[in-house]
Amino acid sequence: METLYCIALTRVFSYQPAPLLQLYRQLGSATAIMDHRHDIRSVVPDASPKLQEMLLTVDGELKRAEEELTFDQQHAITPLCFNDEGYPQRLRECEDAPLVLYYRGNADLNSQRVICMVGTRHATIYGQDFVRRFLADLHLLCPNVLVVSGLAYGVDIQAHRNALHNGLPTVAVLAHGLDDLYPPRHRETAIQMLTQGGLLTEFTTHTNADKVNFVRRNRIVAGMSDACIVVESAAKGGSLITAELARSYNREVFAVPGRVGDNFSEGCNNLIRDNAATLLGSADDFVRLMGWQTDAALQQAQQQGIERNMFPALSPDEESIVAFLRHEGDLQINTLSVSTGIPIGRMASLLFQLEMKGVVKTLAGGFYHLLQ
Repeated sequence: METLYCIALTRVFSYQPAPLLQLYRQLGSATAIMDHRHDIRSVVPDASPKLQEMLLTVDGELKRAEEELTFDQQHAITPLCFNDEGYPQRLRECEDAPLVLYYRGNADLNSQRVICMVGTRHATIYGQDFVRRFLADLHLLCPNVLVVSGLAYGVDIQAHRNALHNGLPTVAVLAHGLDDLYPPRHRETAIQMLTQGGLLTEFTTHTNADKVNFVRRNRIVAGMSDACIVVESAAKGGSLITAELARSYNREVFAVPGRVGDNFSEGCNNLIRDNAATLLGSADDFVRLMGWQTDAALQQAQQQGIERNMFPALSPDEESIVAFLRHEGDLQINTLSVSTGIPIGRMASLLFQLEMKGVVKTLAGGFYHLLQ
């Protein structure tokens, strides 16, 4: 019933995810919200009249929610509710995250490393070549990175296709339900992604790819990623919205510079000029700036088995992470970053060092557990 209620509530609050998520966090589940839909002020005294009014309409969406669940079961689609283990844990920390997502594929949405690559729908040869080189090199440096984009023309589809070519999992966040595919010309790539990535959306079936939905899906692209890479963009465009959202979520933002005066480099150059993004020239730069340069060493150490050091020497930042984990228990990287004030790129590097020293280990869902 929890999943059914999540779907019904999401349909009522389809354009107001933040108030619904706040209510969900207060009460702990969609079931608890439904139990109090007729007397919400008994548990949330400051509930607004508008919120009360909207909750009274939920019953009318239950039948549609049942139809959605039936369709999902028949088409290998997994509804991921906010508290489900498979829900993207990075996105879970965003205040406007959707209460439920619909997912079809086999990639781990909580992969240790997740990036999004976005840009213009009119990618130039320059932009296409950068995506090709970047992902080929990234695969050698960090073989387990999940690549997220939006399946659109231009940079998006280049990111997906080159990720597939290099053996990297790749997920497309769609602006419509999973009963359709837009643009239809990318269907063959989308089918390949089902076995090396997946398709993800917050929208139920029979939802058209309306313009506003593309803007809404950008927050999922940004929120579920560790870093946002803008390859090419005009002075205005959807990829700049994604970059701004990423910054608001405390994610790292990178932009590929271009020649002054080039239309589809203007947005990237402006991001760099305004210190809203870090200049990105190569995968080597990216991996170093994110602190991921030791991924290959970690993979080798995990295969050989890491001998735990009972008395490791820790830096002050490492000590602060250990102290926080000891006090709070298992936590995810974004929570640690926000709580300690350590940027997420630096945090990833520190957690790797702690794992190599045998002080922490990674659990399912991206949680870090203190071993000492």
